[in-house]
Amino acid sequence: MGDISLVTVVFMLPLAGLLALLILGRSEQHYRWGALATSLVTLGASLLLVKNFDTSVSGLQMVHKVNWISADTFTIRYYVGVDGISIWLIVLTAFIMPLAILSSFTSIKDRVRLYFMFMLLMEWAMLGVFVAQDLFLFYIFWEVTLVPMYFLIGIWGAEQRIYAAVKFFLYTMAGSLLMLLAILWLGNEAHTFSVPEILAQMESGELSFSTSTERWLFLAFAIAFAIKVPMWPLHSWLPDAHVQAPTAGSVILAGVLLKMGTYGFVRFNLPLFPEASKTFAPYIAVLAVIGIIYGAWVSYGQKDVKKLVAYSSISHLGFVMLGIFALNPAGIQGGILQMVNHGISTGGLFLVVGMLYERRHTKLMSAFGGIWQAMPLYSGMALVIVLSSMGLPGLNGFVGEFTILLGAAGSDFINWWFTPLAALGVILAAIYMLYMFNTVFMGALDKEENKHLPDLRWQELWVLIPILVAVFLIGLQAGFFFKYMDGTVKALVDHVSVMASGR
Repeated sequence: MGDISLVTVVFMLPLAGLLALLILGRSEQHYRWGALATSLVTLGASLLLVKNFDTSVSGLQMVHKVNWISADTFTIRYYVGVDGISIWLIVLTAFIMPLAILSSFTSIKDRVRLYFMFMLLMEWAMLGVFVAQDLFLFYIFWEVTLVPMYFLIGIWGAEQRIYAAVKFFLYTMAGSLLMLLAILWLGNEAHTFSVPEILAQMESGELSFSTSTERWLFLAFAIAFAIKVPMWPLHSWLPDAHVQAPTAGSVILAGVLLKMGTYGFVRFNLPLFPEASKTFAPYIAVLAVIGIIYGAWVSYGQKDVKKLVAYSSISHLGFVMLGIFALNPAGIQGGILQMVNHGISTGGLFLVVGMLYERRHTKLMSAFGGIWQAMPLYSGMALVIVLSSMGLPGLNGFVGEFTILLGAAGSDFINWWFTPLAALGVILAAIYMLYMFNTVFMGALDKEENKHLPDLRWQELWVLIPILVAVFLIGLQAGFFFKYMDGTVKALVDHVSVMASGR
């Protein structure tokens, strides 16, 4: 296998598995096990990307580029590659999907074939977002991700699933139309949609924007990405989507889909619009800090445990946005690692909530209490995931949040007061997470319906064990993960600095 095709292989495996199931699948069990096998093979192939990745190279690696649509004035290419910004998000996607698929084995009983087809289609589209280096290709995959998630929520969701699915679709689509207009403008000016080629034209002086044009383009991309993150005050679709989605849908939504927004800021807004990025950095930092405190405060007020976890995402991803717009290596690397950490920890929390929901068919915290006595193994694993989401030292969440705060404190573009305000979010996270854990797991086992709840089944163990391994691995070996980002992030910061100061 040549390096030139490795990214394409990883990205195309879910689609190949989907087509194989359509041709060969005969029963629901074929679709269950076929989807799981496909996702595991994709995970293995993504680890090959890590093995073949050269940490001394700052640019794209394992590139595969083929002309797709050629015209007199522009060219659209199948252009994929991997660098330090995308490598761990590709692995995160491949890591989350088999866990989400396995968690659905017993909970999904209707339209099983269609469900697992959508799961593989979703994985293919999400990987496409992270490997695409052509703006037109990126936009296609960005939009394709809406379709399977819309149906996952709308068909297999809870009571208000149609409302949540439509709201999710309309919010994201509305923001995407602004991004599409900006992409078309860029492609018309540069005569290409290739991001590396556009950047090369900017650095050579062949392509330049007026200050006002650059700021409008920045905002067109930023609104689309901010809705997906979601940043306050564009967040209202998120709790509905999370609460109504099936467990695996919530895991994918929190684990990967939200990261498409934060990734978009790093991949496109910062390098393409460096002056606007510096100009808007203080304002985005304000929204990020508001999101951190707001998300934590509202989480504490929830009675529905799944809604509590949903609102916590607003707070955690506020940290990511603060790190990105610190515009220094520490902040951006911390932000990228925290994208991965949030996917693991919050995805794990949704899995924990889903396992309890399958047993009791309620998400109200008041319906529980003393669960530790009935389900000790489940409760012990849940505690580790809760502590990782709180940012306990030694676990994954601490490393990302600490590095982000370090970057924010040393930033030349945002006020240092944002750092202690953001740190307040860490304290608030401990309050609402411990409140939830105490209410659900501790205390007296005084409700008859909770006394005979079965502990973890084998497939549930295989879902949670990888989460716990990742929590400790990142928490104790963070340097290994940062090493893969160093060159790319430093080159990005240098590019932003040079291009912005050249105005």
